[in-house]
Amino acid sequence: MKKDLPKIVITNPVHAEVLARLAKCGTVVMNPRPEPWTPAQLARKLRDADAMMGFMTDCVDAGSLRAAPRLRVIACSLKGFDSYDVAACSRAGVWLTIVPDLLTEPTAELAVGLAIGLARHVMAGDTQVRSGKFAGWRPRLYGTGLAGSTVAIVGIGKVGKAIAARLQGFGCARVLGVDPDAGARNLEKATLRKALAVADYVFIAAPLMPGTLHMISTDTLAHCKPGQLMINVGRGSVIDERAVADALAGGRLGGYAADVFAFEDWALHPRPRSVAAKLRNSPKTLFTPHLGSAVAEVRKAIEHRAADNIIAVMRGHVPADAIGRPQRRPRTSSS
Repeated sequence: MKKDLPKIVITNPVHAEVLARLAKCGTVVMNPRPEPWTPAQLARKLRDADAMMGFMTDCVDAGSLRAAPRLRVIACSLKGFDSYDVAACSRAGVWLTIVPDLLTEPTAELAVGLAIGLARHVMAGDTQVRSGKFAGWRPRLYGTGLAGSTVAIVGIGKVGKAIAARLQGFGCARVLGVDPDAGARNLEKATLRKALAVADYVFIAAPLMPGTLHMISTDTLAHCKPGQLMINVGRGSVIDERAVADALAGGRLGGYAADVFAFEDWALHPRPRSVAAKLRNSPKTLFTPHLGSAVAEVRKAIEHRAADNIIAVMRGHVPADAIGRPQRRPRTSSS
């Protein structure tokens, strides 16, 4: 009896050439719209699936895996995997892979762009010009620059190091690294409390894990340098958004820019359902809708890398970007 072709589920639209590559390995079922499937819809798609290409909008836990007995690999088109239960995948005999490096440079570029946009009041200036009332230069919207400033980077992984590298050309007086394992050159090691006390700019590039949840809170913000500018490109829930909104309203923080938000952290229960109104409405904020890796060629490369990992498992090989390892024999299509 001829075996069924493997079923590969893709939870977001991907480029045609990526789809064509995976179609050579099995039957592909792809969500054609950018809006994510509901958990119930995803569960139905995974019931007889052998592989899944997952994205930021998905969450996989032990319950998901029990309902997908044929699943052999989940290839994530992302770097931050906090919405995927690594241990549960390993116990279930499912490979879990990420894309560890392709998102680094575009995310670091955006972080520096957000810092400049926030410090130089770019949004307010744009609004002024578009209003039709701009009559030429006036002594308004004075901001601050990176030159001569003290900068702190919280989280010295690949993104944190890439931010530090990009700051070298801006003439910062000091660049502090907040990370117990910080090994980057040209960084002055500091505790979080010290960094918050002296930094003019604080970049948050830390991943979300139990030790970093609400790392930036009412208590820690009480020690920050007045007028400080904070830029978050790590994960939304590394900071307490309500505490940040209060610090902005009270004048403790001078500004907050973010590309990531707490309501996106799907694995947290409970989690907010939207960006807090007090934060969203603050005139001291600048936001982008999770654009860290939103460079066209980079996104295509990320999808290809995730496809590489699926193809490797379909061919019986160890995927190059595995995190964790199945604790029992990996599943087969007939298991």
